[in-house]
Amino acid sequence: MAAFIRKAQRTIASATFASKTIASGTQTRLAKAFSLPQLKPYATTSKTQKSPFTANILRILSNEIEYQYECTPPHEPFTSFNSFSVQDRPGEKWMTMVGKYGDEGIKIEVTMFDGCVFVPKPGEDNGGEDVVLHLSLLIDVSKGQGPPEMEFLCSAWPDRLEIHKVYLLNRDKIVTNPYIGPHYRKMNEELQETLRDYLEERGVNNELCVFLHQYMMNKDRIELIRWLGNVKAVMDI
Repeated sequence: MAAFIRKAQRTIASATFASKTIASGTQTRLAKAFSLPQLKPYATTSKTQKSPFTANILRILSNEIEYQYECTPPHEPFTSFNSFSVQDRPGEKWMTMVGKYGDEGIKIEVTMFDGCVFVPKPGEDNGGEDVVLHLSLLIDVSKGQGPPEMEFLCSAWPDRLEIHKVYLLNRDKIVTNPYIGPHYRKMNEELQETLRDYLEERGVNNELCVFLHQYMMNKDRIELIRWLGNVKAVMDI
């Protein structure tokens, strides 16, 4: 998925002197805040002489880190969205959002991009396709001790939320083979609409999907830079 995003990045912009200056400042702030690698092109931290093969790998990794910083510089992740607090998980493929609705607690766990579909480009007759990225969501709505929690398994597309399953979870009573209810699409339309309205009342809506895609696009860049830096650090030992 990172390779696909990188391909898209290359078609959007090329680095200029101004963008390099901005990226350098962004790099320093991000490196300090999230333990990302600060770029030192062609340099190694080890006093041991590297073989030409290892030195070439380190040079390639440095170039890739530089490219990621300069092409589309990542920004510091948001810590809130509307009534939700956002809890990033550095180094993991998830993030968590927590909110309240009256006496209810709402917890949303979101994957990074975990799939895509291909759709025809609008207005084109030459068979061109756009790639639409997909996120998975687990939404828990709880009312403290007593009543079971409601859990929604959903997809977040760039502009819309799609419900797949609705579970009832009783964490105090484990059932070996519980009935988990029908698939959302097999419910009658009135019930489907009621469940959509239930989530929208609690701030889980299409606007949230737009935010999540922007957030995860940025997280994808941060995690890629972190991973590249970790690989470089291991190679440089």
